[in-house]
Order: sequence, then C-alpha cells, then structure tokens
Amino acid sequence: MKKLFGVTTSMTTPFDERDRVDVAALEAMTDFSIAKGTDCLYPCGTTGEMHLMSCEERELVAETVVRRAAGRVTVFIHTGAMTTKDTIRLAKHAHAIGADGIGVVTPSYFNVHDRAMVQFFVDVAQSVPADFPVYMYGIPQCAANDLSVAVAAEVARQAPNIVGVKYSYPDMHKINEFTRINGGDFSVVVGLDRLFLSALVIGCSGIVSGVACPLPEPFVNVYKYFREGDLAEAGRWHKIANETVLCMKAGADMSILKYGLELRGLRGGGVRKPLLYIEDAEKQRIEKELRGIAGAANIAL
Repeated sequence: MKKLFGVTTSMTTPFDERDRVDVAALEAMTDFSIAKGTDCLYPCGTTGEMHLMSCEERELVAETVVRRAAGRVTVFIHTGAMTTKDTIRLAKHAHAIGADGIGVVTPSYFNVHDRAMVQFFVDVAQSVPADFPVYMYGIPQCAANDLSVAVAAEVARQAPNIVGVKYSYPDMHKINEFTRINGGDFSVVVGLDRLFLSALVIGCSGIVSGVACPLPEPFVNVYKYFREGDLAEAGRWHKIANETVLCMKAGADMSILKYGLELRGLRGGGVRKPLLYIEDAEKQRIEKELRGIAGAANIAL
C-alpha cells in the first residue's frame, strides 16, 4: 500500500468571486506543487477549509486534484467530516476516483472516549477495500479530541489498512511513540512545519505542510539533503523554512497562504466565511518578508 512521504502539500481550496470552487485555479495549483518537487498532495484538509465545504464540493476538489495529478505524484484525500456517515461517503468516493489513499481526522467538537474513537476509525477503514491505505489525523488544538498512541495502535491492530498517523501537535515524545507502532512498521508524518527535520531524524516519513503550498522549495530541499545525508545543508534549509513559517503564521490563517500563492503568480482565491481575508497592511508585511526570504535563498517568486 502507498504511504505519504517526504513533502506533502496540504492544499488550499481556491474559491472564486462567487464563492465557488475555482477548478482552473486548483488545477494550476496542482501543477505548481508537482513542478516544484513536492512528493505528495493532500487536498480537503484543515488547510483546505474542509469543514466549510459541502460533501459535493469536497468531491469536486478531490476529483480535480486526482485527475490533474494523473499519477505524477501520490495523492491522499482528507475525508474526515463531522459525521461518520459523511466521512465514509467521502472515503468511498476517494477510492472510486483513484486516489492513492485517505486521511481521516479524529471526531470533532463533541468529546469522545477511546472506545468510540477506535470504533470510528475502524468503521471508516473497513468501509473501503482492505488494500486502500488510511491515515489517522490528530490535531487536538482544532478537533477537541486527541489521538492517543494506545488508540492508534489498537486501530492499526483491528484494521490493517490503517498505515499511519498524521500528527499536528508539538509533542515530540508522542510522535516518537507513534513510530513504534507495529514494531516500527507504521508511517508517521507531522503537520508542524518547524518540527520537520527533527521528525525525520527520529524516523518519521515526512511532513504535511500548508506553508509548502505557496513556498515548497525550502521543505523540498530539507528532505532532499536529509536523504543525501547532508545534515548541515538540510539544517540550513530548515532555518529558511522556519522563517517562511513565521512569516505565514504557521499556516493558521488560510488567507495568508492564498495571498502567498498570488505572489507566486497563481490564483489563491478567497476564503469562506466566517473566515475573512487579510487586510492590506498584512499583505504588505507578508510580501516584504516573503520576498526577502525568497531572495536570500535564490527562490524566484
């Protein structure tokens, strides 16, 4: 089964002036990410404003990215939704359109105990073929429910197509414990850009990054030089990636990422309410800082 690795772009969703998914802009973003050397694509996640889209819109985004990528890179669709029913619907759809796998966030808003968490992930994993890979996704600062190592291990025991975890909380001890599941045969990717190199060192497979959507080059180079065994050069690029993350507020504001895409010559589109687009003063700050970072690193915007 395929797994996420290296640099996975957590894709934004471009909305046009009528608040519709901008398919042409999404196709261009897909091509851009692939051309810049990212290894995998991950649409419809947190960065993609997942909970602000209907199932039909999420299916459109998934179909567009899979079709445009056309097998050039690995594509995992995030299918986690507010209900198990919708999560399974989106999971089945991802398999039907030829995605390489899916990611599924923990249940959100309502607190759930471990037994319910295990059942949720097993239900989703068993709704798709046994050879279709699934990642569990933990982001407790947004979803209200954390993903424990014990729960992840139990889900992996019951559902062999659960191949890994995407974890987006800054707990390196816990991330390290995730890598020990299944005797170490378990993929762990981090969603925290500033932990990328550290995570690689302890055995993680890669990163899923929203900041890499507009500026993938620093992250691509971190992974490249790490794989080549040049930790000094990987560390140098990691510092550049960190500066980019700070400039873009760690990808917590989707409109910053979308404005970054505009600076790269792409249509980033608007954000969906209740989110609001950044103001002009913030645009000026981002452009000045991003051009400075890119210029110093010989990255053409």
